[in-house]
Amino acid sequence: MTKPSIVVLGSNFAGLAAAQKLREYAGDDVEITVIDRKNYLLFVPNIPSEILDYNRNPALTMHMDIIHPLAEDRIRFVQGEVMTFDVDQQTVEYVPTERPGAAYERLHYDYVVFALGTRLAYDAIEGFAEFGHTVSDTYYGERLRQYLHQEYRGGPVVIGSDLFHQGTMTQNLVPMASAACEGPPVEMTFSMLAWLRRHHPRSAGSLTVFTPGETIAEDAGLNNVSALLKMAAEAGVHYKNNVRGIRRLTAEGIEFADGSSLEAELKIVFPDWRPHAFMKGTPIVDDQGFVLTDMTMRHPRYRNVLACGDAAAVVVPKLGYLAHITADMAAKQIAMDVGRLDPAVANIPPHFVVNCLGDMGDKRAFFINSDTWYGGTLEQLRAGSRVAYFLKMQYKDLFFRYKGKVPEWGIPVANFIASEL
Repeated sequence: MTKPSIVVLGSNFAGLAAAQKLREYAGDDVEITVIDRKNYLLFVPNIPSEILDYNRNPALTMHMDIIHPLAEDRIRFVQGEVMTFDVDQQTVEYVPTERPGAAYERLHYDYVVFALGTRLAYDAIEGFAEFGHTVSDTYYGERLRQYLHQEYRGGPVVIGSDLFHQGTMTQNLVPMASAACEGPPVEMTFSMLAWLRRHHPRSAGSLTVFTPGETIAEDAGLNNVSALLKMAAEAGVHYKNNVRGIRRLTAEGIEFADGSSLEAELKIVFPDWRPHAFMKGTPIVDDQGFVLTDMTMRHPRYRNVLACGDAAAVVVPKLGYLAHITADMAAKQIAMDVGRLDPAVANIPPHFVVNCLGDMGDKRAFFINSDTWYGGTLEQLRAGSRVAYFLKMQYKDLFFRYKGKVPEWGIPVANFIASEL
């Protein structure tokens, strides 16, 4: 008898975790293949600290090889770009990406896990290529680092997010958000403020953070956000809300969809998060192109189709912690189907929590732990903490040391330490 074939599309936080958890829960009763266009994991959360705290090229430190960790778990890795799929024929088509000119390949699956993340739509922001900066990958991180040390003249700085186009078909499961994830703009605001105080102290009062929504980082808990905004205001940071998205960037500043504008020499922006183009119009997605699932991360109709991380419609905000717990849920569902996990364990719904450690510069960080976005009452904040900064740096080291398999006690212990000290 052949073993069920599971194909995991994507290998960053969600995809790597899903594949590793599948092997842990299902053992050798399944064959696992991971497909990704790149052969490394991009550790996005620590890019700002590499740039602003340590003045290092993040490409040297924020890439983790995934070929060897997957091979150790007897998981096949294919470096390829997913081009299309057929949920009725249960096939995925991809093009190998190691060298240009490769032919299309087709792979059959019994289960498929969509963990491809999203497109970061910088190309939809007019003027971004010429005048914009960001920290969402190592290319743009290094570009910003070079600009700060070679070109920046000390002019006004603006930081914020474009409007997020969330699908409407899961609003009975999760709230509607104005921005995909606003932890990074908050983190960059405090980190950039600290950097300006060190390098351009006269410019520290010329920093503005903006949001397309009524409140920045609304998913992090309104009391938490109010406390952070108060800290920012006391430090001289300006705040602009309800801009309804970015219209364009220019050499002089930034123009918003609501008709207002801000003068700025440096524009650090975070885009709309959109599904990959080949996803739209397929029978498994919502009205925007995110994969529809229930809270067990399975598609309501195609039960052998699962999704986790940013590709899943119910994952809002697009947060690393949610990628981790939704990947675990998807793996448990498949392990249950092949008889390796008790349904009483596999069907426990995940508890969504906004859990975040954010750099604030000068080797301090904030810790946020809140489920109020999902109707809960948990709301924790520790800001300006050296302990939280230490934990943020150590988590990356732990993740790399254990090749993505962070011990189960890691996050609970970190949460306890961050909230108590």
